[in-house]
Amino acid sequence: MSTISFKPKQVTKRITSHLAERASDVIMNRFGLTIDDLERKTLEEIGKKYNITRERVRQIEESAINLIKKSDAYKNEQVLFDEIKQIIHSLGAIVTEHELLNHISKDKSIQNHIHFYLVLGDVFKKHKEDDHFKTRWSVDDEMAERVHDALKKLYASLSDEDLVTETEMIKRFFDHMKDVADKYKNDEMAKRWLSMSKKVSKNPLGEWGKSSSQNVSTRGVKDYAFLVMRRHGSPMHFREVTEAISKTFGRKTHYATCHNELIKDPRFVLVGRGLYALVEWGYKIGIARDVIRDILKKEGPMLKDEIVEKVMKERYFKKNTILVNLVNPKYFKKNKSGLYTLV
Repeated sequence: MSTISFKPKQVTKRITSHLAERASDVIMNRFGLTIDDLERKTLEEIGKKYNITRERVRQIEESAINLIKKSDAYKNEQVLFDEIKQIIHSLGAIVTEHELLNHISKDKSIQNHIHFYLVLGDVFKKHKEDDHFKTRWSVDDEMAERVHDALKKLYASLSDEDLVTETEMIKRFFDHMKDVADKYKNDEMAKRWLSMSKKVSKNPLGEWGKSSSQNVSTRGVKDYAFLVMRRHGSPMHFREVTEAISKTFGRKTHYATCHNELIKDPRFVLVGRGLYALVEWGYKIGIARDVIRDILKKEGPMLKDEIVEKVMKERYFKKNTILVNLVNPKYFKKNKSGLYTLV
């Protein structure tokens, strides 16, 4: 299905009919408009065909486009350009090339013709792909600037570890888009604008953050493990983690592989036999003696039950394991008040 009222192939035929054969061929190949080949050809590829330089091909292309724009046939098709302009306005006044073409039609041939019209139309402004954004087209300079600015500010406000819900991400985005018209203030519009950014994106669970973060751009078992544990919210056995990865992401993983990844990655901490937690939850690395020592250093002398309670909040030790360590005279001693301190 297509959202346009005109027939692109017929329009293209009308507006290119006055071109010389080679000029027409260059245009058809550069924009993928031939019936039997929809791939857009590079300047080099066309240059080899005619045994001319890429610069000469560029000149022929530029000259052909100028000739088209001066023709009566082109002037007679202005309704078409107005229609595309209205579509871009309805998509937020600035939209990625990929999303725009897909919105108009899923047919590759029609998409190529629409791209050709975008290049021809003076009302359309192309913003080339850069470090921050994907290739995009706009019909309103002020709106384009505001969206770009809001996306850059949104990215700057995120830390490398941040993961936020889609609802929260949309809210933060609109916080940077002051006084935006009500017709633009909806979730679909925000998601469309957010998709322009190369710096922010969402992970397979739909949580947003910096694209460079391993919590967003998942690259293997350890990243999937982090996401399932974070969503679970409490320590998990490595077998549970493995099964959750398979269930959530459809990725078959071996128990041993998952266990090895959890051991090596500093985001995870072993808190019991085969049980892992996330470091960001406040769990400490180390054996029972180390955890007791850290608590006494921080809190000072404490009663036995207080120590057990504090240790249990940080690690999944058995109570007896804590008590055995606590009575080791090499490391801890009990004073006359019944309080334990460091030796």
